[in-house]
Amino acid sequence: MKNNIYKTLLALSLSGALLAGCDVTDPQTEPETEDEEIVEDTPVTEEGDVQISEVRVDVTSDITDAVQEVDEAVVSIINMQHVGQNPYGWYEGSQDADAEGEDLQQVGTGSGAVYKVDGDTAYIFTNNHVVDGSDAIEVLFKDGSRVEASIVGADLWTDLAVLAIDSESVSATAEFGDSENLTVGEPAIAIGSPLGTNFASSVTSGIISATGRTVPVDTNMDGENDWEMTAIQTDAAINPGNSGGPLVNIAGQVVGINSMKISSSTIEGMGFAIPSNDALDIINQLEQDGEVIRPVIGVAMVDLSMVSPQQQKAILNLPEDVTGGVVIAEVQPNSSADEAGLESNDVIVSFNGEEVANGIELRQEIYDTEIGDEVEIEFYRDGELQSVTLTLQSTEEQNI
Repeated sequence: MKNNIYKTLLALSLSGALLAGCDVTDPQTEPETEDEEIVEDTPVTEEGDVQISEVRVDVTSDITDAVQEVDEAVVSIINMQHVGQNPYGWYEGSQDADAEGEDLQQVGTGSGAVYKVDGDTAYIFTNNHVVDGSDAIEVLFKDGSRVEASIVGADLWTDLAVLAIDSESVSATAEFGDSENLTVGEPAIAIGSPLGTNFASSVTSGIISATGRTVPVDTNMDGENDWEMTAIQTDAAINPGNSGGPLVNIAGQVVGINSMKISSSTIEGMGFAIPSNDALDIINQLEQDGEVIRPVIGVAMVDLSMVSPQQQKAILNLPEDVTGGVVIAEVQPNSSADEAGLESNDVIVSFNGEEVANGIELRQEIYDTEIGDEVEIEFYRDGELQSVTLTLQSTEEQNI
């Protein structure tokens, strides 16, 4: 029992020695005084009220510098449409432009940026879906001023649009950067108006998550994807209202135009932007011609996968080993397809030497060619593989 007491006392003695050895103050040379100030007091007034510290912090970073380069050029885009007032006090769409009580109302908002000033006119880029269906467009600047805008041109497939405003209101323009020179992991900054104009000029930051992503798009909202967009992926927060706004690099250059995000309760940080190098080609065409003129063959089509196996056998008479292709539903008169002899129920399986399994692939192959090019098309008719050569034309119709 005594041995245990001695061991305990010895242990306590050693512990005290170790704790004393860890102290950074030598009690023999730096004695503590009762009036030594350990912690600076919170600033208070003579009446005892806590007040704001007089210490000022001037915070700047590469991100703040980048934002300052471009934020004056970023605007909110307001989609105005004619609506009729309901007797119960809410608004609904109206087909009658002369309906009593009808007026222009804000039905949607997005973002954009001024990218060019040419004399009395300034040009703004945004998304096609931001201005689609509008009867009038208003542009809201960072300082709160508003101006009317006109649509110079818009393109469904790339989801891009160009607007024009009076240059008198413009104080800054955005500069395009090289999206081909992006590095995965580098900073990315999104600027725009998430959830509407109440949150205009909001800034979010993240990184470039990936480049060259292929994102399926349903352009006509029929539940079927009919195009694939090549996009930049970012985890910078992109919300409804950010559409059409710039995605900028650390130099404040526009490297992408925010267009879409994957929204789900289980998904975070997956936004997509149209690469600046792709967007600029389309923007220049829209500014000059008001539209993007593409080659077409002149058919309406249906993916073979949408046709039941019974119909494939009974109507199309396809061999069993044919599992992909595009069924011609209609041939437009005097089109390239019509002149080449293509008919309804022909099943296109190859275009210009490349196999096509669906309408998306066929559109991509057609849009990779030039108006006036001669191309070979392979197709099945009544179970027999045939081929024709046709010359690509241009048209404003949406059919390919």
